Amino acid sequence: MAGITVAVRRLPHGEGLALPSYATSQSAGMDLLAAVGEPVTLAPGERRLVPTGLAIQLPAGYEAQVRPRSGLALKQGVTVLNSPGTVDADYRGEVGVILVNLGQAPFVIQRGDRIAQMIVAPVVQAAWAEVADLEASQRGAGGFGSTGVKGG
Repeated sequence: MAGITVAVRRLPHGEGLALPSYATSQSAGMDLLAAVGEPVTLAPGERRLVPTGLAIQLPAGYEAQVRPRSGLALKQGVTVLNSPGTVDADYRGEVGVILVNLGQAPFVIQRGDRIAQMIVAPVVQAAWAEVADLEASQRGAGGFGSTGVKGG
């Protein structure tokens, strides 16, 4: 599988933390770590922007998607708002993660905790072609559950 190279700048508060990396050879996402100076407690229902200590420069035609970690969501009820969050190729600021605690108990974020995952993916920019009518399809205008709940 061919890859790309992403330039990364470690910010002062990210010093000493590992760069994002793939846990296995088939992993799609790389873990993002919390670059907090001291423990941060997320109360139930609270949301907060958590710093990663990293700024990146993606090649043109790519984006980085910030997504929840399934273990945090299942075990703690902690997830990423605005998911997936998009980091555009021309953004040069710090990558931050908007975490929310949907669980029942406070959740403590420690320096270096794995808080989200990031996937780098190609982007296709679309052009609009305004038409008077759209082609018919099997589904038509049905949405929001129109295809049913039960599988085949």
